[in-house]
Amino acid sequence: MKLQILSDLHLETERFTPEPAPGAELLVLAGDVDSTWAGLSLFKDWPVPVIFVPGNHEFDQRDIAEALAGLRERCAQLGLRMLERDTCIVQGSDGRRIRFAGTVRWCDFDLFGADKRLKSQRAASYFVKVMRATRQGQPFDPEAVREEALICRAWLADTLAQQPTPDVPWDATVAITHYGPSLRSADMRYGAQPGTASFCNADDDLLPLADAWIHGHLHCRHDYTVPHAQGQTRVVSNARGHGYKGESLGHDGLRTITV
Repeated sequence: MKLQILSDLHLETERFTPEPAPGAELLVLAGDVDSTWAGLSLFKDWPVPVIFVPGNHEFDQRDIAEALAGLRERCAQLGLRMLERDTCIVQGSDGRRIRFAGTVRWCDFDLFGADKRLKSQRAASYFVKVMRATRQGQPFDPEAVREEALICRAWLADTLAQQPTPDVPWDATVAITHYGPSLRSADMRYGAQPGTASFCNADDDLLPLADAWIHGHLHCRHDYTVPHAQGQTRVVSNARGHGYKGESLGHDGLRTITV
């Protein structure tokens, strides 16, 4: 199956007109499309199915539970398939059935180990203030972010470990998260500093459970393969980022991969 991949378009401030990639059978939006949600309408009546996993900025200045419900309703109106701790199976033109497992997978701040967690959470205070989100009437602070992240992590681990059955068969699994699944996805501009734990998780142990892993969040592009005993997992991000920072230079809006 040929997948077109886009993320971190930030249409609330950026000018970008998405176009369908020739030959793509499905479009994956890996979050931070538009913090106002208005830009999601650009994908209405897209010529192929669209899977959308929200990014952190889709929750900006909102209660995260209310935002999640609102996003589901908005995507349903537009005909987009939203995944937040959800799966779906899509059959490609070659007959293969691909299972997609999607979640925001908020950061748990354990990228550098539990002993570095507090330092990583302190570094995250800036990003939390930018979001200005709430949860149950309280600020969505680093500790609350971690709590949500652990829920996402438990769901993802359980879901990826599931095996196909005669009743529900699939041929390959693609994980979609907004946050990066490994330090390998760190932005080279910043490297292994505490703030990177706000962008990546140490989900390396889950990589062998997926044939491919698509993410966004870091405003740089990635395409690397992680070998393991079960074979290998391809990790891909096609984040556009901010033009005023030069992050969008070289971005290919028609980028596709085959699973």
